[in-house]
Amino acid sequence: MSAMLERYRALVEAGELRADPEQLVAATRLAQLQDELERAENEGSQGLLGKLLRRKSAPPRGIYLWGGVGRGKSMLMDLFHETLPIKAKRRVHFHAFMIEVHALLREERRKEAGDPIPPVAAALARDLRCLAFDEMVVNNSADAMIMSRLFTQLIIEQGVTVVTTSNRAPSELYKDGLNREHFLPFIALIERELDVVPLNGPVDYRLERLGGIDMWHTPLGEEATAQVREAFFRLTDYPPEDSAHVPSAELDLGGGRILQVPKSLKGVAVLSFKRLCAEARGASDYLAVARAYHTVIIVGIPRMGPDNRNEAARFVTLIDALYENKVKLLATAAAEPEQLYTAGDGSFEFERTVSRLSEMQSAEYLALGHGEA
Repeated sequence: MSAMLERYRALVEAGELRADPEQLVAATRLAQLQDELERAENEGSQGLLGKLLRRKSAPPRGIYLWGGVGRGKSMLMDLFHETLPIKAKRRVHFHAFMIEVHALLREERRKEAGDPIPPVAAALARDLRCLAFDEMVVNNSADAMIMSRLFTQLIIEQGVTVVTTSNRAPSELYKDGLNREHFLPFIALIERELDVVPLNGPVDYRLERLGGIDMWHTPLGEEATAQVREAFFRLTDYPPEDSAHVPSAELDLGGGRILQVPKSLKGVAVLSFKRLCAEARGASDYLAVARAYHTVIIVGIPRMGPDNRNEAARFVTLIDALYENKVKLLATAAAEPEQLYTAGDGSFEFERTVSRLSEMQSAEYLALGHGEA
C-alpha cells in the first residue's frame, strides 16, 4: 500500500476523517499517480539515457480533482504532496502561480525575442516533474487568453504532470467570461490530458468543522478572539499547541507591493481591520485577497464614525470583493454589522454592506464554492 493510502486510511480509522467512498476513489487515483511519478523519476535519473527516454516518453497523466467546498480536496492534496516521494515537485496556489506567470511574460516581452510563452514554460518546468495547484479558478481575460498555450507547453512540450483542485468542473471554468472562446481550448486540453475526478459528495466537511462557531463575534475581547482562533485551527488542521509557528505569507498585490498576512494556511488568512482598512488600499488589493483565500478572518473591526469615513469606505470595498468571490468571512467586531457605521459620509450606502454581511452568515452563502458566481 502506498504511503498516501496508508495515511488516509489511518486518519479514517482514528476517526479524524469520516469514511467517504468518493474520497477513497480520489485517494486511490492520487496514490497510483505517485507510483507512476516515482518510477518516472527513477528512470530519468539513470544518466544520459534516462534523460533521453524521459524526453521521448509521455509524462504520467495528471489529475483534475473538483467538487464543492469542504469535500476534502485540500486535505487530499496535502496528503498527495507530503507523501509524494520525489524531489522534482512543486505545490502552489493557482492565483499566486498566475501572478508569477505574468511577471515572467513581462520580462520576456521586454527582450523582444518572439513568442514569450515557450521560454516562460521552460523556466517554470526547469527541474520539475509534478506541478500541484490549489484551487484552479479563472477570473480574468488576461489569464484566460494564455492558459491553453501555456499549459500545452508545460504538459506536452515540457513533460510536466499537473495535479489541481477546483470547485468547478472543467466545463464550468470561466463561464460567461469575456472572450471565453479563447479559453475553450484549455478546457479541451484538461479533458484530454488529465483525469477528471469528481469529489462532490453530500457532506461539507469544512462547514461541519465550524459546527457551533458563529461567523461574527462581538464584542471585542478574549472570548471573541478565542472563537475565531478555534475556527482557524479547525479549518486548517493545525495543532493549537504549536500556535506560535503558524505560517505567515506575503501576498503579491502587483506593482511591487506586498501585503503581509500574519497567519496564512490552506486557503485561510487571518488579517486585522487596521492592516486592511486603516492603510491606503484599493479594490485591486482586496480582489487579490479574495482570490487567494477561500476563508478570511478579520479581527478588530471597530465602530466607525464621521472621522473614519475613509476606513468605512475601504471596508465597503473589501466586503464587496469578498462577497463577489464567495469568500467565507469570520470576524471579531466591536458591534453587530448594523451598528458599525451609523453616522458619517457614506453611512446610507453602508446599509448595503450590512445586508451583505448578514447574507454572508447564511447557510446558503456558506454552501457556495470559492469564486462561484
